[in-house]
Amino acid sequence: MKIAVIGGTGLIGSQVVKNLNAAGHDAVPHSQSTGVDVISGVGVDEAVAGADVVVNLTNSPTFDEASPAFFQTSMDQLLASAKKGGVGHFVILSIVGADQVPELDYYRAKVLQERILAAGPIPYSIVRATQFMEFMDAVLAWTADGDTVRLPATPIQPIASKDVAKAVAEVAAGNPLNGIRNIAGPEVFSLDELGRITLSRKGDKREVVTDPTAGMFAVIKGDALTDKDAHLAPTLYADWIS
Repeated sequence: MKIAVIGGTGLIGSQVVKNLNAAGHDAVPHSQSTGVDVISGVGVDEAVAGADVVVNLTNSPTFDEASPAFFQTSMDQLLASAKKGGVGHFVILSIVGADQVPELDYYRAKVLQERILAAGPIPYSIVRATQFMEFMDAVLAWTADGDTVRLPATPIQPIASKDVAKAVAEVAAGNPLNGIRNIAGPEVFSLDELGRITLSRKGDKREVVTDPTAGMFAVIKGDALTDKDAHLAPTLYADWIS
């Protein structure tokens, strides 16, 4: 099966390409570095021509109010090219709970991307994942101030990027879901607790202070970032951080 992986050189995309090729498929990575620009449309027709499946793993360069425009334009470009090229399955990666957090521009943008795909002309699959374990350093940096990191006690169910890539590759190689598959890590933490675990395992002496107003995830109410019914990945956080 020929699979065009758009955004195929990034954290998830590079692993998806590796997994698909190891399974005997012909997965080709495409990105700005290979001459494919999903905003201008340059190289998009050529990238998807003849592909059985398109996996779109491109991401907005910002998480602010500009992100919806990125997903609108990129999806319009990719879907038009995919239809022209006879693609039979279109896959995207989204976020567990995205539709439950309208306060966040980026989450609204991902919901927009999902809706564009579902309303489009091509059979599709949406893989929704919980927050990547690899993002914890960024989360800690957002609210760091000297010897203190402030984090809310938001429930979070982190998943390793390798498990995300495996799930995306499996969905891409299968029949279109015409719906959503949720995937999540095997453990639920409060974000402040996970911050303390992360700093401790890294030998970082900074203190985590629980602050319900701190950082991007402060606006998230309840357990929107977790899913007890999701397909659970195997990697434990302690094993990953080791």
